[in-house]
Amino acid sequence: MKVAILGFGTVGVGVYEMLEKTPGLSPGPVLVRAGKVDAPYKTDDLDRIVSDPSVWAVCECMGGVEPAFTYAAAVLKAGKHLVTSNKALVAAKGPELAALAEASGAGFLFSAACGGAIPFLHNLQLAAESDDIQSLGGILNGTTNFMLDSMQTLGVDYADALREAQALGYAEADPTADVSGMDALRKIMLGCATAYNLLPTEGLCREGIESLTAADVKDLQSRRLVCRLLGRAGLTDSGRLFAYIQPVLVPDTAPESAVRKNFNLAYYVGKNAGLIRLMGQGAGRYPTASALLRDVCDLRRGARSMMRADCQRVEADNSLPVCRYYVRLPKDKADALRFESLIEDGETVRGITDTLPVIRMHAIAEKIRGEGCKLFFAALED
Repeated sequence: MKVAILGFGTVGVGVYEMLEKTPGLSPGPVLVRAGKVDAPYKTDDLDRIVSDPSVWAVCECMGGVEPAFTYAAAVLKAGKHLVTSNKALVAAKGPELAALAEASGAGFLFSAACGGAIPFLHNLQLAAESDDIQSLGGILNGTTNFMLDSMQTLGVDYADALREAQALGYAEADPTADVSGMDALRKIMLGCATAYNLLPTEGLCREGIESLTAADVKDLQSRRLVCRLLGRAGLTDSGRLFAYIQPVLVPDTAPESAVRKNFNLAYYVGKNAGLIRLMGQGAGRYPTASALLRDVCDLRRGARSMMRADCQRVEADNSLPVCRYYVRLPKDKADALRFESLIEDGETVRGITDTLPVIRMHAIAEKIRGEGCKLFFAALED
């Protein structure tokens, strides 16, 4: 069975190499940019792939929404199976791609888009078929986890941690999607679509790690707390979906504190199964390529979908989840929150807030930053 590849960057190369060694599969044509055709198996003409009857499935490894969506749509319309690791594409256009796949009878799988080699979405889908998923989430971005781990174990500051992550290939030249929490948020969106057939596109709360400083880390260590960037999603008692990303402080004895370097720790909670955690490499050439080929092998066994064509785009409701927060902010802005405890350090204060809704903390932070002030906040894990 021939499997074509769209894109020949880090992941695309890994897929090609693994296809050459996978029994029953072989690499087909590889789509590259114009001017990059330097081998017989490469092409800059998508039609060579969609019109080739020997191509059974296609791995999309391009990234971004366009032209990936246009190419992926053409693949599915041609009746060829599609697997992708492109979280931005599925978060933006998943229902449309699912509808095209259903109409043509093709398969559309994307477990590689969340967690790299970790079979998180794969297992989540299976669990959702027989259990009620109460919540899901975890540490879903290896770049930020690597940076946080470096800052807290090696004592480096944010800028040095980012430079090291870029030097090792964990962070892109433009790391915004990672450090802002957007990458992890897209993965949470895909988890919601897989578990609940609901794709949250509005009302999401997102806080990354850009505001964490070496001084914050020092203070957190004195409290025996470890900072991780965590995603949370689930259904409220009224059936409303919540979904958000934010820094979370856990005790230095918690499982999350042991997730080191660029590893991920994903979880879901089933009504019957209880808490299930999965840990492993969340990104990289071969971990992601292995996940793409896992989906290809699932197609070979008859799997056809992870997202239904009737998946609904919904607004998340983050007014019911509540947390206490550790907050560092200017002294003259402290009255924006109610604190259980507060320590002054010159013109800066650090404190633990009363319990408040996630959406309110994020709104307060946005307002204070809009007034030109800096702050850091992280939820406290009880």
